[in-house]
Amino acid sequence: MSEDTNNSPFRIVDIQLDERSLAPATADIEHERKVAIFDLKQENYFEPIGASHGPFELYLSYAERRLVFDVRQSDGVALGSVHLSMTPFRKIIKDYFLLCESYFDAIRNAAPAQIETIDMARRAMHNEGSEILMERLKDKIKLDLNTARRLFTLICSFHMR
Repeated sequence: MSEDTNNSPFRIVDIQLDERSLAPATADIEHERKVAIFDLKQENYFEPIGASHGPFELYLSYAERRLVFDVRQSDGVALGSVHLSMTPFRKIIKDYFLLCESYFDAIRNAAPAQIETIDMARRAMHNEGSEILMERLKDKIKLDLNTARRLFTLICSFHMR
C-alpha cells in the first residue's frame, strides 16, 4: 500500500487492549507495548474487507486460544469481529520471546556486535510473525507491513505467560 496512511480513511484511530487478557509485563515489554500503540496510532493502514470507509477503532482481546479483533467505526458502531486461532503463531511467538529475552540481556551485558546480531535475528523473527498475521487476515482485513508489525507486537502481549 503506497498511499499516505496518515490521510487514508482506512486507518485505526484508537486501539484498546483487553486488560483482563494481557499477561503481566516486565518494564521492557510494557515499554514495547506502549511504543507499538503510539506508533500504530500515528501511522497505519487497516482496511476491513467490505467496509466502505473508516477510520476505525480496534479492540484486541484473547479468549479461548483465539485472538479477537473487534472492529468498530470511529463513532463506535460495531463492524464485526475477526477471530484468529493462535495455533499458527505459537512457535514464532515462543522463539520471538526467547530472542527478546536474549536481546534485553545483551543490551545490559554484551558487546555491540553481539547486540546487533541478536537484534537482527529478533527483527527477522518479528517480520516473520507479521507476515503470518497479514496472510491469516488477508481475506478479512488488509494491512501494510508496518501495521502488521505493530499489531504482532501487541499480539505478543497476550502470550507472555
